[in-house]
Amino acid sequence: MSKHNIKTTGFTLAKGKQLKGDDFFDVKTIGNLTIAIVCDGVGSAEEGAEAAKRVTNYLMNNFKNRPISWSIEKSIKKFISSINSILYEESMINYDRPELVTTLAVVMIEGNRLYGANVGDSRIYLQRKGIISQLSHDHVVDDEGYSGVLSQAIGIDKSVTPYYFENIVNKDDKILLCSDGLYTIMDDDLLSENIHLGAHAIVKKASKQMKDNLPDDTTAVVVEVLGINQVEELKQQNLIIPTTLKEGMVIDGYRLQRSLIQNNRTWCASKKGVNYVLKFAPVEAIDDSNILDLYVKEAWNSKRLKAGFFPKAVIPKNRTYRYYVMNIIDGINLKKHLKKRPLLVDDAIHLGKMLLKMEQYLLKFDLVHGDIKPENIMIYERDGKHLFKVIDFGSMTELYSINSKAGTPSYLSPERFVGGSINESSEIFAIGVTLYEALTGKFPYGEIEPFQQPTFKAPIAPNKINKNIPQWLNSVILRAIEREVDFRYKNYSEMLFEINNPQKVKPYFDKKASLIERKPIEFYRVLFTISFIINIVLLLLLDR
Repeated sequence: MSKHNIKTTGFTLAKGKQLKGDDFFDVKTIGNLTIAIVCDGVGSAEEGAEAAKRVTNYLMNNFKNRPISWSIEKSIKKFISSINSILYEESMINYDRPELVTTLAVVMIEGNRLYGANVGDSRIYLQRKGIISQLSHDHVVDDEGYSGVLSQAIGIDKSVTPYYFENIVNKDDKILLCSDGLYTIMDDDLLSENIHLGAHAIVKKASKQMKDNLPDDTTAVVVEVLGINQVEELKQQNLIIPTTLKEGMVIDGYRLQRSLIQNNRTWCASKKGVNYVLKFAPVEAIDDSNILDLYVKEAWNSKRLKAGFFPKAVIPKNRTYRYYVMNIIDGINLKKHLKKRPLLVDDAIHLGKMLLKMEQYLLKFDLVHGDIKPENIMIYERDGKHLFKVIDFGSMTELYSINSKAGTPSYLSPERFVGGSINESSEIFAIGVTLYEALTGKFPYGEIEPFQQPTFKAPIAPNKINKNIPQWLNSVILRAIEREVDFRYKNYSEMLFEINNPQKVKPYFDKKASLIERKPIEFYRVLFTISFIINIVLLLLLDR
């Protein structure tokens, strides 16, 4: 779960007047995973504090690097078993008895799922709607006269059987991990009453109850769920990813009619007499969590981006397969249209405005489209006018991403080929190339193949290919596809302003162009002045 959806606090106090105790804790959010750990080193053992620290660090480091194929349950159980064996064997070698001994409480939150385990008597609580419940199980001896004696702990025996559990978490849930030093002072009612104050306050209140003379080391970690990461929630749904899809198949009431893309993952389908487009997760997502992540983000973006720039999309609530549904657009992609004829100037202007407004809308979500090109633009007709919709939710990526592979080479700005971030300026470049191609049928820098390192030579002005392009629009396009970032539009608003105000567009010239190309009036003025001076000098010489 991301840091924006989780708030964590942790605090520990040593018993009595001691400066350092045997407890140790850590809490981190790593990507979409929040991990919290509390260990209480067994005080009767010489190395209890060392054991608590080592178990915490071992688990945290291994959870960071857990194998992709391992479930969280498997990871928790394997790592606990491993560190238990390490500490036990080390104790036997060095002390001939268990000395590296500690209790353990650990939770992990991913999406709306809570995973937890404990060994010993450190506890895990969950408070929901004011009611607190203990989720962990105390490993203590129940026999009379053995109060407080542990039946299990990390490092006390060759093997260990942690108590493991899973739950769903909701918004506003609070999870408390604590050593026995806390709950022996504060009962469940007091814990529930104070958990909202956070770990520091709850431990300090326990200390105050004991007149700042705690009988045992006291530690608390509080994890507050501020909201549910819906992308992770979607990812964790138990849905089928079909390996093959065929015409006539019926999936959740949708009858597949024909494949729309060569990879057979996007289909035209009908349900109750209405046609739709279904996009299924790639087959590779079955075994590759990174590919599944990308697809789930795509589906989530398709659902949440409610604007007229895109086809309407939904994620059915009761689906059994991993797909999302889009409305069909009664048109063709712009690339196919351009094979027949270029866009009219008015249509190109309308397209440019739409693309810029679409990108401005995505800024609200810290997103860019990432792959603007004619193949990802649908053109259709309504009331005698050409209209456009942008498709391919899968290319959308975070603004300023430097690791994104989004984009098609012929539309990438020069800086993207050398590791530059994806931003407004690089998106403007793609929009400029798209407009250039839409009006001329050509690429300004030629067609660039994947893995090619292109050289960007000065492009031919689009109005030299298409004489219908007005000079102001010619300048706008050339400024959008400028090779150097400093001479290109930096923001969508700059380019949109000039498209909306043709009379304010300054002529664009390549910086390497000659003075006569860039400023013909000034050139002839200078030439006239020089000629006039030469003539005066010649006249003076003749008079001699």
